[in-house]
Amino acid sequence: MPELIKKQLLEEIKALEYELAHELPAEIKKARALGDLSENAEYHMAKQRQEFVNARLGQLKKRMGELSLVNLANIPRDKAGFGSTVVVYDSTKDEELVYRLVTSEEADVTKGLISTTSPIGRGIVGKKVGDVAVIHTPNGKRELEILKLTTIHDEASNEGEAGEAAAAGAAQ
Repeated sequence: MPELIKKQLLEEIKALEYELAHELPAEIKKARALGDLSENAEYHMAKQRQEFVNARLGQLKKRMGELSLVNLANIPRDKAGFGSTVVVYDSTKDEELVYRLVTSEEADVTKGLISTTSPIGRGIVGKKVGDVAVIHTPNGKRELEILKLTTIHDEASNEGEAGEAAAAGAAQ
């Protein structure tokens, strides 16, 4: 999973570096040729874009460094953590919900993908089956009881078993 994020970040970095090295200098040169720089909207827009691209590149490179520090050995095997799928009972809404704890880049509440840095994600991280996470949201307090937990380690071993079963079936 972090590999997919790293790939997406690398693609964005590559595109921004290309824009910074090739496209923006050409736009700035073209805008300079138009004359007076103090009232040259094209020049100012290109310079602003250049500042934005530089800032975004800095953010992306910092995030790449952070992602390279993710060590699966540090993710607990019996508690909710990055990559876990958690079934919770929300007593406030009287319903069961399924969340997957992901990075902020992957988060999509509509798909049940919750960032580990979001209020719900922070509340769930470190919890075991039977624990209750108390989440403080702008709409008030929510209590989420952990009903079922599948960690990233569980999923990796299930995928390995499924692959072995498929290989055994193909060998027969």
